[in-house]
Amino acid sequence: MTVSASTPTDLSDPLGASLHLLRLEGTLYNRSELTAPWSISIPRQDDVLSFLVVTQGRCFLVLDSQDPIRVDQGDLVILPHGTPHTVCSEVGVPVVPLFDIPIEKISERLEILRHGGGGDMTRTMYGCVRFDHVAAHYLIKHLPQVIHIDSWDGDMGTWLQSTLRFAAREAAELRPGGETVITRLSDILVIQALRFWLDNAPDARRGWLAALRDPQIGRALAMIHGNPGADWSINGLANAVGMSRSAFAARFAAQVGVAPMAYARHWRLSIARNRIARTTDPQAVIAHDLGYQSEAAFCRAFRREFNISPGSLRRASVGQDGSEG
Repeated sequence: MTVSASTPTDLSDPLGASLHLLRLEGTLYNRSELTAPWSISIPRQDDVLSFLVVTQGRCFLVLDSQDPIRVDQGDLVILPHGTPHTVCSEVGVPVVPLFDIPIEKISERLEILRHGGGGDMTRTMYGCVRFDHVAAHYLIKHLPQVIHIDSWDGDMGTWLQSTLRFAAREAAELRPGGETVITRLSDILVIQALRFWLDNAPDARRGWLAALRDPQIGRALAMIHGNPGADWSINGLANAVGMSRSAFAARFAAQVGVAPMAYARHWRLSIARNRIARTTDPQAVIAHDLGYQSEAAFCRAFRREFNISPGSLRRASVGQDGSEG
């Protein structure tokens, strides 16, 4: 997939524009039928966001760093950082590692797991997804270890119940096209849950997330996000948002955590890294699209930022031959 150097961006809603950039990929779904007693441990999964929905019964989610979380029918839990965890019928039940349990493979992306001791039934849907845009990596690192949304959380609860019922029916019936429907519903579920957290959690008012809401700093971020290949300057951004150079630079660094030009450079090169790793676009084309005067200048900047050349990254990512940049 080619990532455009310029993306249409709503400068009036930088946070919404960032959510719009999220695209789930590499999604794997597990539909589980679990009879008490049962307890399953899920290992760490780097660069993966996982989510759990309970469509019948209830269970507990256990992480080392937190008290057990009861997850009832209709609840949605998101683990943004791939944190190792245990899902169980009751805390204290002997644990079985996930990969020791046989599964029924339905398709490349959908599997069924049946496990347990024959008691009360709990049915769940479990998904693992990756994101394919640099915006996701900035967003994910600001999220907590767990986001738990229960089915009685106001407007979100009503919407969540109906969406989960639809997803559960598709997963149970496995009709033609059902996998595609589940994939699209999962996109919606995850992004809506993130929106809910961003609208309601105190932690969403800090750092980069708070900067996106700032009328002036958020506008500057949206400009950088929407046109990463532009020749940005502190003066140009400050003028565009109606601030003095010094006030803009100070507020940007205080909220975002880095200076404006360092952020613009990292954003631009992160998009380049995504294209190098996920496409066959020539390095020269990527360099041109992102505003570099030459491929050599691009390669030098890339190596300084990531301590690896574009050519080495491409070979490591997709196994292609080619000269190192």
